[in-house]
Amino acid sequence: MSNNNLQDSGVKLLCTGLENMKCHLEILRLSDCSITEEGYKALASALRSNPSHLIELDLTGNDPGQSGVKELSDLLQDPNCQLKTLR
Repeated sequence: MSNNNLQDSGVKLLCTGLENMKCHLEILRLSDCSITEEGYKALASALRSNPSHLIELDLTGNDPGQSGVKELSDLLQDPNCQLKTLR
């Protein structure tokens, strides 16, 4: 899904699917999608809700701001988080 203008609103819709326990998506590439702190917070929250599936997340070329970086850093510290690659 990289290089789309998803913005935070599109990421929030995507997070609804990520939160679903039936979601088994393992790789999600969202580089250059105009995602800001708000979208990063939504992603971190969704991955906390359903932590066992996603192993690769690419967010390069977006603008996480300090709080977005902190949300994902905190997520990586969660023992249930399965992310192996975060860009």
